[in-house]
Amino acid sequence: MKDNILIIEDEIDIAKLIKVHLSELDIHCDICTQGDEALQLALTKDYQLILLDVMLPGISGLDICRQVRQEKPLQSIIMLTSKTSEIDRILGLELGADDYMTKPFSIRELQARVRSQLRRVHAVIAKNLIEDNNQVDEEKIEILEKIGTSIGELQVDHRYHQVTYKNKAINLTATEFELIDFFCKHPDQVFSRAQLLDGVWGYHHNGYEHTVNSHINRLRSKLEEDCAEPKIIQTVWGVGYKLNSAGVMPPASS
Repeated sequence: MKDNILIIEDEIDIAKLIKVHLSELDIHCDICTQGDEALQLALTKDYQLILLDVMLPGISGLDICRQVRQEKPLQSIIMLTSKTSEIDRILGLELGADDYMTKPFSIRELQARVRSQLRRVHAVIAKNLIEDNNQVDEEKIEILEKIGTSIGELQVDHRYHQVTYKNKAINLTATEFELIDFFCKHPDQVFSRAQLLDGVWGYHHNGYEHTVNSHINRLRSKLEEDCAEPKIIQTVWGVGYKLNSAGVMPPASS
């Protein structure tokens, strides 16, 4: 079955060009140029990925991102922004976008970003199949049954694509899951933003550090007791970020 992507872009020539090149990946694409109509499509139809322009007639891309994330927490979203609108990129990420691309972008980069997001989406779909039907094809079972990662009170379950902390399930987007999983596989190791882009998002491109910063902030909001003084995902000034294993250990028994 083909993946379905919704392209929300008011410049029809750009939207058609994106559709043509994504069809090379055997992906079906719907195009919508109006904000209000796009929001209805995003909320009522099932898309593996939404490519979302910021500037749209009617409701803005940022408002669409906010409402879709509220209604569909696991929906994968890549924001499309102009090269100069840094504030839009930051806001889009803070509102829940998984990634962003600045115009103009190369077709190869677009295809790589889409493939990267779809890999995460497929993992979530497989996890839901296991939960709903208790069965899935053998290849996916082999992938998902790999032993998860456990550090103190923080557990990452690969089979069910679930993170728990202090025995409480943490609701994460597919990209947030990949990020915390990456940290858990390398506890106490410091990673630069460029290294995290390469290890989690699958690309290394100057200018996309906001992607990392915003996802770190979102993870902290879900894990930390006090985001102003994080104990789990810590900043190493001038270098990057690390998962502090001591911060997820259970209290010492008296």
